[in-house]
Amino acid sequence: MLSNPWLIAIALNSFLLAIAFLLPKKLLTPAGYFHAGILGVLVWGTLGWRGYGVVLFYFLIGSVVTRIGMAEKEARGIAEKRSGIRGPENVWGSALSGAICAVLSLFLGSPWPSLLVLGYVASFSTKLSDTTASEVGKAYGKSTFLITNLQSVPRGTEGAISLEGTLAGLVASGFISLLAWALGLISLMGVVWCIIAAFVATNLESLIGATLQSRWEWLTNELVNVINTLIGALVAILLGWLWLNAGGA
Repeated sequence: MLSNPWLIAIALNSFLLAIAFLLPKKLLTPAGYFHAGILGVLVWGTLGWRGYGVVLFYFLIGSVVTRIGMAEKEARGIAEKRSGIRGPENVWGSALSGAICAVLSLFLGSPWPSLLVLGYVASFSTKLSDTTASEVGKAYGKSTFLITNLQSVPRGTEGAISLEGTLAGLVASGFISLLAWALGLISLMGVVWCIIAAFVATNLESLIGATLQSRWEWLTNELVNVINTLIGALVAILLGWLWLNAGGA
């Protein structure tokens, strides 16, 4: 019984959720905690404690980054809603692509499990890169430019990029990818693929924000996050597949 990963996942997440509800500082809404618990069970049940460690790192660091310069961002009207407290739509906007990779890794034969785990890590590397780039850019970006034409725009503009945010995003994707390597989920080359994938996906997300998001009401931030992380996962999987077929270890 104690060796069953799904039972361990249910017990662990129930325990952590109970603690989270008792803490005075809330990181998620009540519904957000419930959905995060479902995600946690799914990840532990499929990828074990190593995969769980990656999503937990993303959640903790992403929550901290969101609060950088919060007072100033709220005064400017560019802060995340609910002062950065996430709801279920944020949980799945960030984690749906990774969850799909984790589940599929159980059912497909070689070499897909390792490639899908790479995609899992890349999806969270992408989201942490995007979150960090956005929040650092809004708080500390000295000059922000629209990605489509590089014209100067105010901080917080959809599709805006900054040097400070871009560098912070690269560092964030590197940290979470190195953690995944240290946990034995991916190789050192996998770290490289995740950083590249996160950079590509984050900039494509900015392009979507600058060109399409304002035109289509149904293209919400949460849906863009799903697209963003899916692009990151697919780019990493493609790079990993090409590397394997080229004879890489």
